[in-house]
Amino acid sequence: MLISHIRNLLLAIITIFTDSQMPFSLDHYHVSEEFGFILPAPMLPPYYQPWMDIAQHVTDLIYSHMLRSHILKMPLLNTQYLKSHKEQRLAHLALSVMTMGYVWQEGENDTVEVLPHNLAIPYWEVSQSLGLPPILTHADAVLANWKKRDPQGPFDMENLELIFTLPGEDSVRGFFLVTLLVELAAVPVIKSIPVVINGVQCGDAETVTRALEELSQAIQGMTDALKLMHAHVEPEVFYGIMRIYLSGWKDNACMPAGLMYEGVQAEPMEYSGASAAQSSLLHCCDELLGIKHEAKSGAFLNRMRNYMPPAHKRLIQDISLQPSLRDFVQQQASEPLTAAFQLCVTKLLAFRSYHINVVSCFITVPAARARKLRKQDISCQKETVSKAPTALEETGTGGSGIMSFLKTVRDSTQGISLPLNNTRKIEKLPLNCIYVCPFQWRLMIG
Repeated sequence: MLISHIRNLLLAIITIFTDSQMPFSLDHYHVSEEFGFILPAPMLPPYYQPWMDIAQHVTDLIYSHMLRSHILKMPLLNTQYLKSHKEQRLAHLALSVMTMGYVWQEGENDTVEVLPHNLAIPYWEVSQSLGLPPILTHADAVLANWKKRDPQGPFDMENLELIFTLPGEDSVRGFFLVTLLVELAAVPVIKSIPVVINGVQCGDAETVTRALEELSQAIQGMTDALKLMHAHVEPEVFYGIMRIYLSGWKDNACMPAGLMYEGVQAEPMEYSGASAAQSSLLHCCDELLGIKHEAKSGAFLNRMRNYMPPAHKRLIQDISLQPSLRDFVQQQASEPLTAAFQLCVTKLLAFRSYHINVVSCFITVPAARARKLRKQDISCQKETVSKAPTALEETGTGGSGIMSFLKTVRDSTQGISLPLNNTRKIEKLPLNCIYVCPFQWRLMIG
């Protein structure tokens, strides 16, 4: 008995030691070598066709003011026939789209207080199984909401379409699919992370340098993909029509009490709307590079991790537990390594600066236009921005004070720079980040 106990104890010690020496890997994080965090979604079993019949026609039903009545007549379906993670993710997406349409069908002045049980109960069950909240998230609207027109064709705007859509016509398609292409461009970023971490652990400066160079190129690819937003999304449509359907019932004056999920619990619950801060990509970059955000922004970003698939959230946490890359770069005192690290910081700073430009064009400028129309007491149906909910003028759909948040996040990124000899720390926005949208010029000239 004693010998057996000692043997088991030794095996446990060996296992712990072996695990601590194992190379960092992307296994078990629901990350694809081909698609990164993106999820190719299957069709649901035929039993769930009643969900699909409504979810695939949400936009038309909203415009006809018939979505709520159709959902109230929908049968209560059992979630036990959802067998795989992918099926559950597609079910969550369909139920999310129906929920956003049900809540916001009549705009900010006629919201609902209760989500009916035939939608709320299966939505809650699927959400609990996935570890996701019962509201539309980035993981739904972007990562799982796509298919190729030609399965053998390229992964580009011309060959992609949405599984489910929301009001906003082509701009909705453009917004979700351009964001999807940003995620696709970041696949090399995700693949570089284990190489960097394992290189640091082994003290291999050359391997880390090469991986950081690949990572910086991929971040540039993310910025290039984001630039497509201006060609595929109209600012007036995004601000005046789309945003409300991405909004939640937390920190939202339209729904101060939240939403009651009938048959789940008697008290209302509050959840934030979909937000770019729910993408795992930049969280991974921040943890790898050692970017620490100020308290308020950091708290919001940490809260947004609760809106990610748990495996992706766990990946971010596990990256944060690894030895400091920035400390390693400083200790090595290698100019090529420092240059590679600094290029990553510069490219990430450029991405965040360009994102601020995008937000200005699609939110700040249209909001100013909407306020101007109200002050002039102009009620013009041709002005799409005038249809936007006033409660969202100063915030993002996730509930943040959007411009101040983005600027503090950008400043935190700049703060970890490691300037090379005879170079100066970047103090201004990179010139290739600056974009003035046509809508902004129209506002300037009245």
